Amino acid sequence: MNEQIKILVVEDDDDINQLLCNIIRKNGYFPQPAFSGTEAMLYLESKEWDMVLLDLMLPGMSGDEILAKIADQSNIPVIIISAKLDQQTKIDMLRTGADDYITKPFDIEEVSARIESHLRRYQRINLSSKIEEQLKHKDIEVDPDAKIVSVQGKELIFTAREYEILVLLMSSPKKVFTKKNLFESVWNEAFYGDDNTINVHMSNIRSKLAAANPDEEYIETIWGMGYRLKS
Repeated sequence: MNEQIKILVVEDDDDINQLLCNIIRKNGYFPQPAFSGTEAMLYLESKEWDMVLLDLMLPGMSGDEILAKIADQSNIPVIIISAKLDQQTKIDMLRTGADDYITKPFDIEEVSARIESHLRRYQRINLSSKIEEQLKHKDIEVDPDAKIVSVQGKELIFTAREYEILVLLMSSPKKVFTKKNLFESVWNEAFYGDDNTINVHMSNIRSKLAAANPDEEYIETIWGMGYRLKS
């Protein structure tokens, strides 16, 4: 499987866990179900994750204990999804380190939107730290301070949006970016399915790279999913 954004779903109810995993897949990401606090900790200790959806009432280690450990060891976004409705629990979890708190029963579209929102924010934080140094892929080099893109040492002219799309792709070279990912990360607006905007910008980027080096292919289309850098 392509290296995608990976989201750990910690929920002991089979039906709810499956529903959350389906939401994540629909958004183009990889879900990993965990059905107990103990199982969740095994996954957290053995792999890196881009987000955690976390229930509080779990067999084994409780959700609030898991949250405290995550907050102490990383900055990945954690969304609590719980049947606990009292205000004090929400406040305590947010203060412990949760990024959001959704109560059950939940609205599917709201969960989807909140996942996207927190991933965008997390992605921007990671991107800003990654681009402090020069980005390189094949013979493309990006100087983030000067905002200069060069191929084989020759400087190319990109629009601001084209530059941001290319930097986003280069910051996570193995990741498949959906059109929704690209639009909402670069334009910072909701994506309503208008393919043309992304298609035009991607075509321009490819044309400029091809003009600089016709023998190389830099960006590949993953049909039905999106785009990523070609290795």
